[in-house]
Amino acid sequence: MRMLPSSRIVRAAAFAAVAGCVLAASGAEGFLRVKGKDIVDARGEKFFIRGTNLGHWLNPEGYMFGFKRCSSAHFMDEMFKQLVGPEETAKFWRAFKDSYITEADIAFVARTGSNTVRLPFHYKLFTDEDYLGLTGAQDGFKRIDDVVNWCRRHGLRVILDMHDCPGGQTGDNIDDSHGYPWLFESEGLQRQYCDIWRSIARRYANEPVVLGYDLMNEPISSRLDDKDEINKRLEQVQKRAVKAIREVDRRHIVMLAGAQWNSNFQPFTDWKFDSNMMYTCHRYWTEPTKIDDFVAFRDKTGLAMFMGETGHNSYDWYRTFTKTMETNNIGWTYWPLKKQNDGAWLVFPLPKGWKENIVKFADGERSTYADIQKNRPDRALAVRLMREYVRSCKFAGCTADARYLEALGLKVPAAEK
Repeated sequence: MRMLPSSRIVRAAAFAAVAGCVLAASGAEGFLRVKGKDIVDARGEKFFIRGTNLGHWLNPEGYMFGFKRCSSAHFMDEMFKQLVGPEETAKFWRAFKDSYITEADIAFVARTGSNTVRLPFHYKLFTDEDYLGLTGAQDGFKRIDDVVNWCRRHGLRVILDMHDCPGGQTGDNIDDSHGYPWLFESEGLQRQYCDIWRSIARRYANEPVVLGYDLMNEPISSRLDDKDEINKRLEQVQKRAVKAIREVDRRHIVMLAGAQWNSNFQPFTDWKFDSNMMYTCHRYWTEPTKIDDFVAFRDKTGLAMFMGETGHNSYDWYRTFTKTMETNNIGWTYWPLKKQNDGAWLVFPLPKGWKENIVKFADGERSTYADIQKNRPDRALAVRLMREYVRSCKFAGCTADARYLEALGLKVPAAEK
């Protein structure tokens, strides 16, 4: 695994620097910073994060397609190639990236009264590894640039979240890894992790639309037998990324993630090594008033805390949990913006026949070539269903869940009621 050639990164950074100079001259006051337990603007006025995650777009997850067995990107990519071949699979991924999140989605988020989107991305978008329909030079900067430009036009902020780190930081489907958080075991992977963050920070150093950098998503699975030992390395690896970022960017907020799905902050001992840092937590499937541990850590450090992910529950739970977070001064981005069938701000239907054909093949027996050949549905049908999925997930095919938005205290845009 290697990053894009340094010359290409330098050229990209130079382009961004020119654009950034214009922003710096006209809108540098738009940068946010951490002040104690709050995020504030240059005038010292509080900025409270309210928004959503652009999940499943640049880091596809199996359950968002209705799969159980194919839970992460590389499993799904292999399955789709078995189903329709590598060329059609590459076309599908490219069309998926062009369709799943567009400016129309961002405009909708803005109309709800939200102020922030969290953008999960895979590290491979900044390497020459085979990923989502591209082999060689990837399109990570192009995709982030699009979101930044859309958010600028619609008055939103962007949190950049490395959801899938080199080697894996979680050891589960969350990070598209190989079943273990190899990032914490490898000097080379840690160097690559820091190099990618440095290149991202260099490109967006002068971009006030970017709120900050979420350094790694949900590190160190609770299911690992040696999690306590790996936890001891968590703070140091993230500090190393901060050091790389600060070589090129002194203005953006950095967000450090807790262990065991962003829930355990006991591994952290040094909360004074950077002047513009905060922490980010996640919480699912608990009592909607249960965030005492996060509040206690926030109060101990005197630094801001942000709920980067939560959701997948009932409307009453959303209502109570949102109130709990706001009462305790913890900003939030719910997961996710859109999802098939239910459980999101925007929902869309799976194509008719998707479950009976695509899901059945994905979750069925494929351990031998004979199994693949025996269980594969008609290729033409599979291709049609994959193309229909791309059409159905576009904003025009989505329906807003008014009860969901109202439970979060957001507006339901008139055209969506």
